[in-house]
Amino acid sequence: MIKRLALAFSCLFLFVSLHAQNIDIDILKSINPSDPNSGFWKATGQSGYFLPAGLAAGTIGYGILSKDKPLREKGYELVLSMGISAIITQSLKYTIDRTRPADKYPNDVFVDKPVHGKSFPSGHTTIAFAAATTVTLQYKKWYIAVPAYLWAGATGYSRMYAGEHYPSDVLAGAAVGIGSAYLAHWISGKIFGK
Repeated sequence: MIKRLALAFSCLFLFVSLHAQNIDIDILKSINPSDPNSGFWKATGQSGYFLPAGLAAGTIGYGILSKDKPLREKGYELVLSMGISAIITQSLKYTIDRTRPADKYPNDVFVDKPVHGKSFPSGHTTIAFAAATTVTLQYKKWYIAVPAYLWAGATGYSRMYAGEHYPSDVLAGAAVGIGSAYLAHWISGKIFGK
């Protein structure tokens, strides 16, 4: 009985492994146009790095100028969240070493400009979800959470639209970002005594 169960799980794992890449590329091809040249999606994708960095710098700067220690600590927490997510993302990129979709499928996935390097997980998506989750944990208001996660989701979508990441890269990036934010929130609570 145990041998049959082990064989069944092995077959299931093999089936999922063989077909997961097909699902990933099929979803990507349905999102990625033949000319991914939208200014909106380009700007949204780039905002995945610049908006969180600007928000953190602005929060810390305003906290220092106004002598608002809790606000400054929120900025430090956002920096910590982004730092943790960046370290995890880069570690995964070099450990997993997944080829970018446009490099692997040059006739099926289209990019505005060639981007080479490692694909898994999406760094833009990771940072965006780390920032969105951090801000949501700090303010706990629906009118903060909804726009933050809509922006983070749009950032992830933009990476697929641009042909730079598979859907699984984006999902993994979102998971790493959310997990990093929770870890940073916990660490901040220990450091700042919240």
